[in-house]
Amino acid sequence: MNRKQFLTTSALAGAGILARPFITYGKQAKYKTVLIGSGWWGTNILREAIRSGEVQVVAICDVDDAQLKKASEEINKLCDDRPKHYKDFRECIKKEKPEIVINATPDHWHALIAIEAMKNGAHVFLEKPIAHTLKEGTAIQKTARDTQRICIVDFHRRYSPHNVSGMEFLKSGKVGTIKEVRAFVNYAWGKGNIIPDAEPPKGLDWDMYVGPAPQTAYNPGIHPRGFRQFMQFGNGNLGDWGPHWFDQILWWTEEKAPKKIYSSVTEKTRTTNQDSPESQIVVFEFEGFNCTWEHSLLNQRKVQQGENVGVYFHGTEGTFHMGWQKGWTFYPADRKKEIITQAPSLNEPDQQNINLVWEDLLKSIKSGKLPHADIEHGRQATNMCMLGMVSSRVGRSIVWDHEKDMVLNDPEANKLLTRQYRSPWTYPV
Repeated sequence: MNRKQFLTTSALAGAGILARPFITYGKQAKYKTVLIGSGWWGTNILREAIRSGEVQVVAICDVDDAQLKKASEEINKLCDDRPKHYKDFRECIKKEKPEIVINATPDHWHALIAIEAMKNGAHVFLEKPIAHTLKEGTAIQKTARDTQRICIVDFHRRYSPHNVSGMEFLKSGKVGTIKEVRAFVNYAWGKGNIIPDAEPPKGLDWDMYVGPAPQTAYNPGIHPRGFRQFMQFGNGNLGDWGPHWFDQILWWTEEKAPKKIYSSVTEKTRTTNQDSPESQIVVFEFEGFNCTWEHSLLNQRKVQQGENVGVYFHGTEGTFHMGWQKGWTFYPADRKKEIITQAPSLNEPDQQNINLVWEDLLKSIKSGKLPHADIEHGRQATNMCMLGMVSSRVGRSIVWDHEKDMVLNDPEANKLLTRQYRSPWTYPV
């Protein structure tokens, strides 16, 4: 079975999701679109939205004037739209009445902005992880269903050609019976350094950046782009990378959630302001298999085959590695058999396939059907991250009931499914 055969048989390819360029509709009114969170990744998303030919960028919103300026310069290169600038997402949504909102803010803002957008009639393109705490994700999915708005999650690995063909290989049975799955992201970031707090740069509304999170002094290590390693705004590498790889696992299995979770975190060794785990292992017990998560900022694991990121599916017929920049590889248990590999097909910048997610969003808006990366998938994958963090914080195994959306017989753990919001912000329900 080779690359051509897999792409030929791909259900997504057959449905046109993998096709390029986009189909544009000359007589169709363009969707009024706003970008909230106009930094590096938000601009990547907006770039693909503009290239679709089906949006009118009416506004961009960010608490940082410098980010707004960079995004505006990129928009000027791509289209004739001259969007208005806002610093408060509520004012932006109320005045512009967008049909689509791109939410590419730091994690602690995902829930409030997504819910505000959908309650005001907009469909949402939401970054992963969908939330900062577990019950925020519950509230987002509830709002999507109550308002009947499309909320798609930026799981571009659900759409990348090698992930699609790799998933078909896994589901074909060629890997055999799979009882062990290992997801991992391993880097070597060095010793690090302490970055002192400072006065916020001119043009940055730091109080609005912090928002519902605990009051925090401005630090250049947090903004821009460093927020995920600070626990008041993110959940470290587990919250950053975990959703992508957990989604691949949940896509493969028919189970929706683990039943038991245990996490172990090593003591900090790097010299940094960051308070997220440098090295963490999480064990997830499902009904039909066990899954482990491993991440490290201390060692890249150069001794292992393949990349330093991805998922190993260990089956009775061999090991399948779902990767990123090197595609996927199957290592047969029988060494006489040939190793099978599928090269990736990734777009620049940043080697992703956001365009395919955007195309699916537009299709879902037009058809009313849920997208391939629906908010429910985003919630399930994000939940695994949050439950791993909850277990690490209480220092013991927890038992999860997905239907009840709670940890069983553990009031302390259940309190960590939410957090106290800083006034005047209110935790969503």
